[in-house]
Amino acid sequence: MRDDLQACFDEACKIAVLIENEGIEVLVIGAIAMAAHRYIRFTEDVDLAIVSSISGMKRLADLLEENGYSVLYHAPDLDDPLGGVINITCSHGTVQIINFGERFPAVIEDALASIPKSDGRDTALRVAPIPYLVVLKMYAGGWKSMTDIMELLKRNPDSDLEAIGKLCRKYRLRGWKQIEKAVQASKSSEGH
Repeated sequence: MRDDLQACFDEACKIAVLIENEGIEVLVIGAIAMAAHRYIRFTEDVDLAIVSSISGMKRLADLLEENGYSVLYHAPDLDDPLGGVINITCSHGTVQIINFGERFPAVIEDALASIPKSDGRDTALRVAPIPYLVVLKMYAGGWKSMTDIMELLKRNPDSDLEAIGKLCRKYRLRGWKQIEKAVQASKSSEGH
């Protein structure tokens, strides 16, 4: 990891401890999580997913400011697919706290439940498993997310496509069949 991104990640670990001390679990998503699964792309931030109420997000933003962080809280509007975002500016990048509470909490709760908790080491950070990263990218939508899904699955050819499809159906996300066909076609063309 680049030095500045490593410093940002180290700061994200400290922020995660503050959040978890408030009884809120934290899940690493976005480019850092994809890098943990062998898909490395440029990023300057660390994305942390949580499940909180919208009023809880404001309290969390206040807590972070009280702990010396430069915080910008974006409350959601009625059409926002997220339950608010807190941007924390660090000397080496940005840590984003993305709230899925009151919008799409089940995916974050289920992902966290699928990962063993820390055994007391320095970091409480847990990285989203591949199936949940795919679901989150499908939820986000757009061509960039679809490209990320294809690249993530290309770099992880042993991913359980059936399990991913099952999760997509569970969360009522559309479009998995087309992605699965494209992944299969890509595997077939690489095999020749």
